[in-house]
Amino acid sequence: MNRFYGTGVAMVTPFDGSGQVDYASLRKLIDHLIDGGIDYLVSLGTTGESATLNKEEKKKVWAFTAEVNNGRLPLVAGIASNNTHEVVEAIQHFETNGYDAILSASPYYNKPNQRGIYEHYKAIAEAAPLPVFLYNVPGRTGSNISSETTVKLAHDFKNIIGTKEASGNFDQFNHIMRDKPEDFLFISGDDPVTLPMIALGAVGVISVVGNALPRQFSDMIRLCLEGKFQEAQKAHFDLIEFTRLIFADGSPAGVKTALKQIGICEEKVRLPLVNVNDEVAAKIIAEVKRIVG
Repeated sequence: MNRFYGTGVAMVTPFDGSGQVDYASLRKLIDHLIDGGIDYLVSLGTTGESATLNKEEKKKVWAFTAEVNNGRLPLVAGIASNNTHEVVEAIQHFETNGYDAILSASPYYNKPNQRGIYEHYKAIAEAAPLPVFLYNVPGRTGSNISSETTVKLAHDFKNIIGTKEASGNFDQFNHIMRDKPEDFLFISGDDPVTLPMIALGAVGVISVVGNALPRQFSDMIRLCLEGKFQEAQKAHFDLIEFTRLIFADGSPAGVKTALKQIGICEEKVRLPLVNVNDEVAAKIIAEVKRIVG
């Protein structure tokens, strides 16, 4: 599973001025990320605004991404829902060609208890034709996958191979790292705290920042994984303001502003998301110019 070490990028979905998927820009983004040295791609995670794409659009984006990637990097598909039956059905009908794993965010809004979360992922694990990553992001879902539930799922289902952790709870991280199976992958889902998470034992990150700054961010992650934390710390500090800004007025609107500045795609997002405000946009653009020229 070391193909999922390092920097994965939760890719944005580019839209044109009329709000349709912009496939030419998606091709540019994929090549930009690969040329930037990232380690694997995540298609239609939450950063890809998957909640606003219909089934046919998702199918086309997944197929196009696999075609353009053409086996150059490992590829992960984001497939999630707060309806367990729906996500199981989507996984059963997913065209796996070109894909290496599935990333599934925990159910949002319903606020299931830990038994419900366990049963949700049990159903996914039993249906999935590919390895599965859990995704814990309480700030968006409204519920937390506890360390006990994460570890139980990791021990009970061999095809649940890791977790993307974005709870920000280091006590929880400690318990997962202590009790998980040795080969279960602990991955940061939160760009600003990836460095200390790797110090604790995380094997990398699934990043938003990496969309715009793949070389800078993946180089920092490699230094961390090599144990060169003093060098990595310099790069980490250099990216702090950019990282703060791209989340300051909504994600992925912030990173799409940066991507427009470097000529990858338009900043268009789909409602209910809107573009970042003018003040934040100006600061993002200034940071991009400072970092990449």
